Amino acid sequence: MLPLLLFTLLNAVPGMFRVANSELPWHVRAPEHWAYPLQTVLCAAVLLFFRQHYAFRPWRGMGLAFALGVAGIAIWVAPSLLREQLIRQGHEPAAWWVWLGLAERLKGFDPMIAQDSPLWFSLAVGMRLARMVLVVPFVEELFWRGFLMRYLLTEDGRFERVPFGKHRWKMFWIVTLAVMLIHNTEDYFGAFVWGSLMYFVAVRTKSLGACVFMHAIGNLALGLYVLKTHQWGFW
Repeated sequence: MLPLLLFTLLNAVPGMFRVANSELPWHVRAPEHWAYPLQTVLCAAVLLFFRQHYAFRPWRGMGLAFALGVAGIAIWVAPSLLREQLIRQGHEPAAWWVWLGLAERLKGFDPMIAQDSPLWFSLAVGMRLARMVLVVPFVEELFWRGFLMRYLLTEDGRFERVPFGKHRWKMFWIVTLAVMLIHNTEDYFGAFVWGSLMYFVAVRTKSLGACVFMHAIGNLALGLYVLKTHQWGFW
């Protein structure tokens, strides 16, 4: 639980230091450019410190995890592509669009704000990808699938006695809806589909390692998509 708790608390840091003034330096206007790398390093350190307590094996089902990781992200970004198509056809955005993910995704972590500093721009992109691909998959899967999915099946809290990937529909709905609700409204549809696919991988492979791998592949695909399209709202 500690890695996710630390990660969540550090998510609040940029908001504490942000100053809305276009005349100020970019690192003042966009504190996430230094806060996220700090978050990445600190959370990675915690993961490494407690590594002996995590059981990722057996490492199996990687092909399935790879395919569903890519498919899950494709479904996640599809509504934004549909939105662009609908607008080109003359449709006016409606209030309910956001609930299906039909939202504009231009505002978010924008590394282009630091493009005048090539070194920091490269570091910003590199650390952002490291956060998505190397830290977030471990932080989230250790909690959602490794802990919560098993803890809710216990009466005494001894979740480690519950075999990983044990299926109960109650656990599917609780964990998947919780994953969905921690995201923004425009991500509800994608997060629900993603959580459902991840639950399937957990139950099918009985491997926490496969879940982490799927999450890493999905986040890598999303990061590359964002860098290509500049839809910064996705990351």
